[in-house]
Amino acid sequence: QVTVVESGGGLVQAGGSLTLSCAASVGRFSSYITGWFRQAPGKEREFVAGIRGRTGTTSYASSVQGRFTVSTDNAKNMAYLLMNSLKPEDTAVYYCALMYGSISSQSRDYLYWGQGTQVTVSS
Repeated sequence: QVTVVESGGGLVQAGGSLTLSCAASVGRFSSYITGWFRQAPGKEREFVAGIRGRTGTTSYASSVQGRFTVSTDNAKNMAYLLMNSLKPEDTAVYYCALMYGSISSQSRDYLYWGQGTQVTVSS
């Protein structure tokens, strides 16, 4: 059974930084695409960033490009989302998800999901 667990959320002031972690209990973690999504209250879940474990290829939503960095440590079955220059509009529950193939911004393409971690950015 595959489990995905996010951690690292919390309360941070605008302009601050936070790093989210994602631990996955899968074999061959490098074979997966890891995606980060977020969902704010009353809004739909949206794609934030994705990374192809085997090549390190990344993709970002325009709203976070240049501020967020996604990475993986395949040996540890871990993915990370470094978030800099945080804004109040980044406040959301952040989810980590896994899929095969190419990076997708569509949540329906992802097979395995974590429970999410809350990120709150105060102004």
